[in-house]
Amino acid sequence: MTMKNKKPSRLAKAMLETASDMRQAGLLDKAAYDKITMRHLGVKEKTNLEPLNAEEIRALREQARMSQAVFAHHLNLTAGYVSQLERGIKRPTGAALALLNVIRHKGIEAIL
Repeated sequence: MTMKNKKPSRLAKAMLETASDMRQAGLLDKAAYDKITMRHLGVKEKTNLEPLNAEEIRALREQARMSQAVFAHHLNLTAGYVSQLERGIKRPTGAALALLNVIRHKGIEAIL
């Protein structure tokens, strides 16, 4: 299977399922299992997420013409957390940072 394929073939799926079962049964160590899965599923490079400051987060929300509560709902966050982000008390991390970067580059429509 080449890395260009988006989905593993039926044979690769069966082999990955067998490898998973062998790993769970203790017949295959973690290093061997990781090597098999990386080889057949491919390793995608992590996207470098750009940090956002409070003003940028507020600008994204205002460009989307949303209240903090509605914006928070679409990001699966609380309105209080969005408020803290916009005041600079907290900095977004993980999934919130990833979604904010998607909104920054593709617009709010990308997550609606």
